Amino acid sequence: MATGDNEAVAKAVSKTLNLDDYYAEVLPEDKQDIIEKLQKDGEFVAMTGDGVNDAPALAQADVGIAVGSGTDVAAETADIVLVNSNPKDIAGLIIFGAATYRKMMQNLWWAAGYNIVAVPLAAGVLAGIGIILSPAIGAVLMSMSTVVVAINAQLLRKQMG
Repeated sequence: MATGDNEAVAKAVSKTLNLDDYYAEVLPEDKQDIIEKLQKDGEFVAMTGDGVNDAPALAQADVGIAVGSGTDVAAETADIVLVNSNPKDIAGLIIFGAATYRKMMQNLWWAAGYNIVAVPLAAGVLAGIGIILSPAIGAVLMSMSTVVVAINAQLLRKQMG
């Protein structure tokens, strides 16, 4: 966490949020430098800000998150805008991003697995032992694969409530 707040406030917030580290009394122009340093150290950096002074840091961050009630410059620079201006929504974003990634990987494995099995069958790999996949059945199986991927993606909506 990098904040312009004083040391006592920054320490209390950092402790409440169980953060590993924090920077207190940071000038707006120094936030971008902190982000660059963290990125050079291999860290993935998300930045939340609301003002014109935050725009360079929002642009530098791997993910810039603007508070909706902030300035237009911050909102234009950021990747994500918190419409409700509630910083607690950031935790929801992280959970949603992780769930979306998991669902994407599930769909990728399903589609790859299907193709690893179905394409050789359609090509006649097992024709020598009498197993032949007609084009019509291949089309039905391909449609079923698409339906399974779509249903799996819809489960994300139910998961996220």
